[in-house]
Amino acid sequence: MGFFSWIFEPSAWISLATLTVLEIVLGIDNIIFISIVAGKLPSNQQARARTTGLALALITRILLLLSITTLMRLTWPLFTLFGHEYTCKDLILLGGGLFLIAKSTHEIHKKVEGAAEGKAGRESSNFAGVVVMIALLDIVFSLDSVITAVGLAQHLPVMIIAIVLAMFVMLVASGTVSDFVNRYPTIRMLALAFLILIGVVLFADGLGQHIDRGYIYFAMAFATAVEMLNLRTRSGAKDGKERE
Repeated sequence: MGFFSWIFEPSAWISLATLTVLEIVLGIDNIIFISIVAGKLPSNQQARARTTGLALALITRILLLLSITTLMRLTWPLFTLFGHEYTCKDLILLGGGLFLIAKSTHEIHKKVEGAAEGKAGRESSNFAGVVVMIALLDIVFSLDSVITAVGLAQHLPVMIIAIVLAMFVMLVASGTVSDFVNRYPTIRMLALAFLILIGVVLFADGLGQHIDRGYIYFAMAFATAVEMLNLRTRSGAKDGKERE
């Protein structure tokens, strides 16, 4: 009965709804990354890579929650540099941010320089490597939300259910987002630019300079809306020429 004792507490249901929405919102950057990385694989492997990577990430998140003591140790100071106390969490965010910036910049450089598509496919077609990359970067993306879950919810089952629900939504959305990103080259470039922005945010967080994610998501939504208008305009112009 202990596992289900929370179902009679209204506050637990509020925590479940809040955490689920939080996990979904904070998973937007992860979905963008998955769409870019999985898109480098052959089309018949992309869905399996997304599913496997997110499944591994789900297991990792649950293991973190089950070892709350270990999770809390990530916020303990390791050393102080220039007046800022660095924790294990900070180092993970710094490493993840730098990786995102470097990876996205490299991909943009290849697109701008017009690298051969075949060569790009051979460089990034390792299925296991893509799955591991998705799982590892999900840990970086989800670190804040998992720690927030520990502080927000009082019941471990509530935290686990919220993460599972959010992962299911991410799994469904990742396929749609991936197909859309891969269909339009300009959207793919915009997604890579978003990843650089997210990498900068993660790196800043690691340095102790928190940037409100709300501003980031608003900028991403605004840029996406502008690009949607550009796509609609180009599509209308193309249809007009065809009718002529």
